[in-house]
Formats: sequence, C-alpha cells, structure tokens
Amino acid sequence: MIRPPSTRKVGFVVAATVLLTTFHFTDNIVNVDTYPRQDWISGTAIQVSGLVMWPLFTAFGVAAYLLYRRGRFPLAHAFLVAFSYLGLVSLGHFTAASPDELTTRGLISVLIDAVAGFTVLGVALWSILAHRRSTPRAAAVAPRG
Repeated sequence: MIRPPSTRKVGFVVAATVLLTTFHFTDNIVNVDTYPRQDWISGTAIQVSGLVMWPLFTAFGVAAYLLYRRGRFPLAHAFLVAFSYLGLVSLGHFTAASPDELTTRGLISVLIDAVAGFTVLGVALWSILAHRRSTPRAAAVAPRG
C-alpha cells in the first residue's frame, strides 16, 4: 500500500514552487526582451500575462494545500495538477527558440520552473494513487446477496 504524501510535504512542495517560480516570472517580466518569443506575441502581453498568471496559479497552489490539509483530497488533487502548470508553462520558451538562445539566467530559471512543475505534478499523482488505493471500493465491501 502506498502512503500518501504528508500535509507537510505538500505544503513544502507548494511553498518551494511559489518561491522558485517567483524568480523566473519576475525575471521574465523585468527582462522580457532577453527571452525569445513567438512573433505574434508582444513583450507587453507577456509581462501582463506574467502579472496575472503567477498570482492566479499561486492561489491555486495555496488553495490546494489548504484543501489537502482539510482532507478534501479530490479537490486538492485538481488544484495541485492545475498548480503544476505554473512551472511547466515555462517550457513554452522552447517553442520559440532553442535553449542556447536563452541567457544562462533565463535557461536556468526555465529549467528550475520545469523541475518544480514536474515535482508538483508528481506529488499530485502520488497522492491520487495513494488515496485511490487506500479507499475501499464499494463492491469489495458490499455484502453479497
């Protein structure tokens, strides 16, 4: 039987992801011209998107943690999966250019964000599997008639 991640672990992963993604999103907003992008999107659009998306997805992470702490696992899982996008979306830079076209700072921050996103997604999947296996199935506990 798989034991689900503790509330403390989930809280740590959420807090670490918030801190780690803060660097990339801030850098992306302040140094927008150093990041390659598609021709159809302006630097201003990326800056506005960062100013809106980072707080929105951070709120998803905080909500996921609070729901997890309260034992509302299905909803917490949905919010954790959504929150993982905060880190994973940074890989979108590679749709506009190869990694060697980013500054070293930019490349490192994109990769850190991706690792954070995959970590959140991994914790969410771990918890989903653990809670599914620890919940008795109705058919298994129903009396046979």
